[in-house]
Amino acid sequence: MEKFEILQSTAVPLPIENIDTDQIIPARFLKATSREGFGENLFRDWRFDSAGQPKADFVLNNGRFSGRILVAGKNFGCGSSREHAAWAIYDAGFKVVISSFFADIFKGNALNNGLLPLQVSDEVLARLLRQIEQDPQTTLVVDLVNQELQVPVWEERISFAIDAYKKECMINGYDDIDFLVNQKDAIEQYESSRPWAY
Repeated sequence: MEKFEILQSTAVPLPIENIDTDQIIPARFLKATSREGFGENLFRDWRFDSAGQPKADFVLNNGRFSGRILVAGKNFGCGSSREHAAWAIYDAGFKVVISSFFADIFKGNALNNGLLPLQVSDEVLARLLRQIEQDPQTTLVVDLVNQELQVPVWEERISFAIDAYKKECMINGYDDIDFLVNQKDAIEQYESSRPWAY
């Protein structure tokens, strides 16, 4: 995975609550087993009409908004447990999703794939969505090391929580296997010093 310490970016607002994984990546696109290529079908049924033409009123087709941060409504990633939802968001170029609540399975899948689910309060989320809509050039700074979301235009720093193990993995670009391999010396030292019982 790509290492993640600090991300400074504009953001894309998606003020819809209860976005489920089938809306993120429809089931008919789940035939591949590698992570690449899912981004082109992110929010497919919202982005394109039945003829495959972009819908002008959907935010990802709106040239006003861009960036590597998606700011979405409450209860993001609910529904089925498909990991492909996190793959699609990441493959589309997003590194962070901000919401006031994430479905647990989506949250775990996101963290396992280098996508940071950053949870804020309902109040902060509403303010962010208004701010980005009013000024699409609003820059956000996500400081994973210090667990802060910085909103320079507000002169505010907002703390966020993250599991310590997943934080270490994201900062170092590790998946679970990489983490274990990185602990090889400590594991070997422990194994060589532990008493064996037969």
